[in-house]
Amino acid sequence: MLIALPLLVIPVILYNIVALTGGAALADERLREPMFSIGMASGAQWNVGAGDLILFLALILLFFELLKSTSSQKVAIVNHALSMILFVICLVEFLLLRGFATSTFFLIVAMVMLDVLAGFIVTIIAARKDLDFGAV
Repeated sequence: MLIALPLLVIPVILYNIVALTGGAALADERLREPMFSIGMASGAQWNVGAGDLILFLALILLFFELLKSTSSQKVAIVNHALSMILFVICLVEFLLLRGFATSTFFLIVAMVMLDVLAGFIVTIIAARKDLDFGAV
């Protein structure tokens, strides 16, 4: 049953931990402050913060969620429903909670929304193809 759990819940939980443990006003600062730097060939330093790492993880997990959405198993319907619930929770947090009105969380919300849309679109297209084949 764990396969039905949307993978994008992981970056949402990580963001919630960062935003809620340090106070709402400090969330954006904590996400932007560099954790480490990487020297580039140009001589510039690339500063990587916690928000960057959460977004990178969310992008990777979005890829796997999109792969999962192509499945036509019964568990995919549960995954779509849970993804929709996650999207509603994220949208409420973004609109109503002070520490969640950041660009980082907005991009996470957008990724969750894309997961919901992709899941429903793929399911509808797969159902339509099943219906077309059944008519022949």
